[in-house]
Amino acid sequence: MGQIKSFMKLNYRHFNSAVTVDAAEAWIKLIDQGGKMFLAMAGAMSTAELGISLAEMIRKGKIHGICTTGANLEEDIYNLVAHKHYKRIPGYRSLQAQEELDLRENGFNRVTDTCIPEEEAIRRIEESLLKVWQKADTEGKSYFPYEYLYQMIDSGELKQHYEGNPEYSWVLAAHEKKIPIYTPGWEDSTCGNVFVAHNRLGNIKRFSIVKSGAEQMNHFIDWYLENTSKNSMGFFQIGGGIAGDFPICVVPLIHQDLQKDCKLWGYFCQISDSTTSYGSYSGAVPNEKISWGKLGKETPSFIIESDASIVAPLIFNYVLGN
Repeated sequence: MGQIKSFMKLNYRHFNSAVTVDAAEAWIKLIDQGGKMFLAMAGAMSTAELGISLAEMIRKGKIHGICTTGANLEEDIYNLVAHKHYKRIPGYRSLQAQEELDLRENGFNRVTDTCIPEEEAIRRIEESLLKVWQKADTEGKSYFPYEYLYQMIDSGELKQHYEGNPEYSWVLAAHEKKIPIYTPGWEDSTCGNVFVAHNRLGNIKRFSIVKSGAEQMNHFIDWYLENTSKNSMGFFQIGGGIAGDFPICVVPLIHQDLQKDCKLWGYFCQISDSTTSYGSYSGAVPNEKISWGKLGKETPSFIIESDASIVAPLIFNYVLGN
């Protein structure tokens, strides 16, 4: 048993800490029984460098599919190509409006205590992205947002710009394992904004070269059915919002709308800092999902009310046996 796992088993015995261990143990049991795990990831987890542990989880076969925000998708690559140019501000809580403006005028976009450099990150990958967008436009083809990043990685253009450790990039790991990354609402990300701008500027003719959220859901139905044909699929959720709500709905969609049979989600865990509330999705307790046909009454379910940037790496390392 690794040091992290040993430490947690000894010290995390009650309250949220005990649930953290219980959720990790249930994850291990699911995988050991032949099941798979799906990750739903909201928040700025890529900028928080969750990839340090998440990439290893993907490479070791502990995660088999992902749904995340467009921001997390791109920010993993931003950090990879511009890591040395990032700026950390420990005293971010006390920043004044003028200091925020100074950051903006110096080409930094702040995410909590971390500033993403505009030129070295966003503009550095824009040219490579535009090439794969234009190629699809010329060929009359359409792809999901993550597939364009995979094409960009395959081209090898970005390798010369790698500043971060490639082993810490969860997108590179997902590309290596060829797992899908669903990004509903991708258009609200920076790359989504850039894509719309290039359409308006005439650099791309068709908006349809990027497949829609409805097309992503349609693809996800087939993926879910295929990957749960023999064993169940778990659902590990970081945060709330569309990154979680989009994928978990695939089960009632199949059952209630398509009138087809499929397995319910076989495990559920959410790391959330939302106050428990029966009026919000992010703050809903797992039992509420039973009435929606997403979980069963016997489904192992956990809510960990804490900071995902602290808890998720602990669970990941526990599952890895570190």
